Amino acid sequence: LKFIFGPSAVPALDLVDQRSVTQVMSPSGRTAYQVLGSSGKLYTCYSSCHFCTCPAFGFTVLQKSESLLCKHILAVYLSQAMGACQELSVSEEQLTSILLAEEEDEG
Repeated sequence: LKFIFGPSAVPALDLVDQRSVTQVMSPSGRTAYQVLGSSGKLYTCYSSCHFCTCPAFGFTVLQKSESLLCKHILAVYLSQAMGACQELSVSEEQLTSILLAEEEDEG
């Protein structure tokens, strides 16, 4: 994993070990993932479009193209593969609030 994903591999595995990945599902089937980062901040990841709200994703992946993904997205993919995701069912309104809260944090 470290050969393919570089420096994100070990921190991502640590997040998986700590069960920091939560799959948030609404009744309509919409899904997002929340990852509790090592700093204690909660980041939202979208595996369907390969995006994370963390600053490292914006800088390292989008701006500099130095990496394929951040440790949070890799942790989501590894948790999915290992069946290690926490699961949280929420209403459509709650999921919308989660997604809008991220936009407010960025703005």
